[in-house]
Amino acid sequence: MNRRSFLILTAAPLLAGAAVAQSGPPSLSVRQAYDGAKAGTLILVDIRTPEEWADTGVPVGATRLDMEASAFEPRLAALRLENPGKTIALICRTGNRSGSLQRKLAGRGWRDIVDVRGGLLGNPGDKGWLAEQLPVTAYP
Repeated sequence: MNRRSFLILTAAPLLAGAAVAQSGPPSLSVRQAYDGAKAGTLILVDIRTPEEWADTGVPVGATRLDMEASAFEPRLAALRLENPGKTIALICRTGNRSGSLQRKLAGRGWRDIVDVRGGLLGNPGDKGWLAEQLPVTAYP
């Protein structure tokens, strides 16, 4: 086996692993979500609870839709029908619930749903909406 063949054989699994690592659920940074909502190219949906909205405020331009409410999914479907062709970006406190919900909905066939990484407060991997000093509105 020559050197070139050896390199190809040893590098192929590493490259395949890198492709898998990069192909996660679709997501946006908080800045991308803010810019998209401001431009009207996406619908930003704050899926937190009313208590959380009161605690931190609500991202400017976001639709409040408590994911724990019984009519959450029908209301999300209605929002989607009212905004054909637009991506729906889900935001929560730190990105955990929105990422989990995005994967769950994708598993049910929902398309054009993305997670906003870092949420309002951020997490070890992503700055949050507040850390980026993006605007919020008081609730209620």
